[in-house]
Amino acid sequence: MTSTSLVRASGAVRSRPVSTVAAASPPAAVAGAAATAPDKKPHTIARNTAQPFDTGWFDNIRVNLSAAERRVATLPGRRSVKKDAQAGWLLKAITCIDLTTLNGDDTAERVRRLCAKAVTPVRPDLLVALGFADRTLHTGAVCVYHRFVATAVDALAGTGIPVAAVSTGFPAGLIPHELKLKEIEASVRDGAAEIDIVITREHVLTGQWQKLYDEMRDFRLAAGDAHVKAILATGELKTLRNVAKASMVCMMAGADFIKTSTGKEGVNATPLVTLVMLRMIREYEARTGFRVGYKPAGGVSTAKTALDYQVLMKEELGRAWLEPDLFRIGASTLLADIERQLEHHVTGRYSAFHRHPIG
Repeated sequence: MTSTSLVRASGAVRSRPVSTVAAASPPAAVAGAAATAPDKKPHTIARNTAQPFDTGWFDNIRVNLSAAERRVATLPGRRSVKKDAQAGWLLKAITCIDLTTLNGDDTAERVRRLCAKAVTPVRPDLLVALGFADRTLHTGAVCVYHRFVATAVDALAGTGIPVAAVSTGFPAGLIPHELKLKEIEASVRDGAAEIDIVITREHVLTGQWQKLYDEMRDFRLAAGDAHVKAILATGELKTLRNVAKASMVCMMAGADFIKTSTGKEGVNATPLVTLVMLRMIREYEARTGFRVGYKPAGGVSTAKTALDYQVLMKEELGRAWLEPDLFRIGASTLLADIERQLEHHVTGRYSAFHRHPIG
């Protein structure tokens, strides 16, 4: 089966065949996907390098909305990952979760509990039953406000789990630019290995692409060795064409990941915006050779939804994008549902959410 050309850009890439996740294929895929990655540290691939600003890379981007909607509509029917294979994919999903708390009533103790869950995301008895007792399984990162970066770094010392800090006036991003840079630098000093920045939506909505590029470039420079995830707030960008252009400009300016949302918008991650952003990642890799990561955030709260995103990642970008160095899921309650599904797989019974506390 081949995909319809959904995003028309000025570069060499238009469309390429994508594979269906067939009923017979998941076990082999899971053997590579779920079993090999938990001990692997993130950020092992060549880091994206900023490219010179060039409007030719995005001026002619068009999105075929009806084709994109048809492609997304096929997704639930194409996912046939069941039983042991499904458990394997869900264990892989855990390694890609940015376990998150971004609430106004956060406390240091809540953050420490969240870190403890990140270190031991699944009950040991379930891991024994699943044959994972001898493996290191933890989430991809813990994501907090700057205030709690040092607390999280201390709680995660020696675990290999990075701390991600939301920055640049999260979630609106409307503080002065100089303060945004200082906030990034402060989080890095406190030990954050990843910075989730928010772009200025006005630059996108008014077509000021050079300003968006300059802003993203400054964020990348301020972060130094810390990897930067560019939050586009897709629910506020009005059109899929704007989403596609913003994705390309942020990658061109050096973003290590592009991320859908803060989780605070009225509309957050959706399969439709995900598809557009993944096609831009594909286009960017074809132009530069650099692989950029992707992070959906906001509304990814069930194991079924996580599986849908995993399948879309594999079909659109390939096996490499099932690893935490190229795929993260921003979530707070997703882990509880995955653990419930794993318990059901082992015991045949569903348990209550309160038996799977996050923090």
